[in-house]
Amino acid sequence: MTLRPANTLLYLLIIWSLLALLVAFQPFLLPLWTVSGGVLAVIAIIDAWQVYRCINPHITREVANSLALNVWNDVELQLSNSTKIPYYFTVFDDYPLYSTTQGLPYRGQLPAKSTLALRYRLKPYRRGESAFKGVHLRVHSKWHCWEHRRFITLNKTIRIYPNFSLISKYALLATENRLGQLGIRKRQRRGEGLDFHQLREYQEGDALRQIDWKATARYRRLISREYQEERDQQIVFLIDCGRRMLAQDDELSHFDHTLNAILLLSYVALRQGDALGLMTFSGTSRWFAPRKGMNTINLILNTVYDLQPSIQASDYVAAAQSLMQRQQRRALVVLISNLRDEDSSDLEPTLALLRQKHLVLLASLQEQILTEVLEKPIQRFSDAIRYAATHDYLQQRHHAHEQLAQKGVLYVDTTPTQLPIRMVNRYLEIKRSGQL
Repeated sequence: MTLRPANTLLYLLIIWSLLALLVAFQPFLLPLWTVSGGVLAVIAIIDAWQVYRCINPHITREVANSLALNVWNDVELQLSNSTKIPYYFTVFDDYPLYSTTQGLPYRGQLPAKSTLALRYRLKPYRRGESAFKGVHLRVHSKWHCWEHRRFITLNKTIRIYPNFSLISKYALLATENRLGQLGIRKRQRRGEGLDFHQLREYQEGDALRQIDWKATARYRRLISREYQEERDQQIVFLIDCGRRMLAQDDELSHFDHTLNAILLLSYVALRQGDALGLMTFSGTSRWFAPRKGMNTINLILNTVYDLQPSIQASDYVAAAQSLMQRQQRRALVVLISNLRDEDSSDLEPTLALLRQKHLVLLASLQEQILTEVLEKPIQRFSDAIRYAATHDYLQQRHHAHEQLAQKGVLYVDTTPTQLPIRMVNRYLEIKRSGQL
């Protein structure tokens, strides 16, 4: 605890010092200067004693045990004053590292025998385990001559998870049949393999071939057949933790965007009745065997929430060999990485090995700056060179992906922000095509 003079006391001392200069020219003011100095000293001593003996308010913190990455979360501090003396204070919560806040520090008054609840917003931008250490409290004296700085230990460990807020948005829009607002396309499939699920009332957008005319005549209102894709299939994420995933276009790295994407696709696939698993490589190696049930989302969150990309080079062949040993049943393997042309020599044998048993979807992350360069107006010669080089690079990238497509490899080439929606749409297309 530290007692420091406040601005009010410093201003009074400055005035008293200026009065001393005046006394040098007007000696008859010496008694006034002496008396004012004594009064100031008495006031400062009494004020310091009052603030020093002031009892700390009781402080509690309300915050969720788990927070979403890069999402604003509410934190509440409650201060209780059990004494008969009001508090004048400034409070600053010792929030976790790698976070930003809104609403701190807070300055106010806590009346006697009362409780005050104050809220601020916290946005973490790094996953993993983190902690609140305590609360910094600056108590202002009654006459505002002193500030007593105190630290109240108030430990709280929390977990920062990938952004699961998109799942809630998906669930809400799915309930209201408005998934198009997210960019998710749900089309009825032509051909075999679509299983009958149930009859329901006709909804706007249903195809005519879905209408059950016998049921319609019986109930005297339009009745549609509802179908569902084949269930009990397996999806395994093969996630690159190598140095390429350290790339960062905005507040999140490509690796963080990848985790956000697999959470949304996991939710969608589990609702379809499929089993979800994952494996990481080229860094921290983790294996989660495919499971069914919506509780799998929590298990996946706890598996990946503290994963960080490494500085290792990506070893695709070793990852494929390890996955082939662990995953015996045919599955949709979603390989997510940030690919370059020079990866072709390793990537081709990797994909060939995986396709011996599994259906492979290759998701490659593209730097957002490439799109920005193409959209930026060309004003100088250097801009033209940069535009041409970027366009040539994207053409080569597209050509490499087309070659993979000719060999039967499914792929998604997209920016990190578009990855969740693009992967969900690709998954739904695969389900409706019966490829898996």
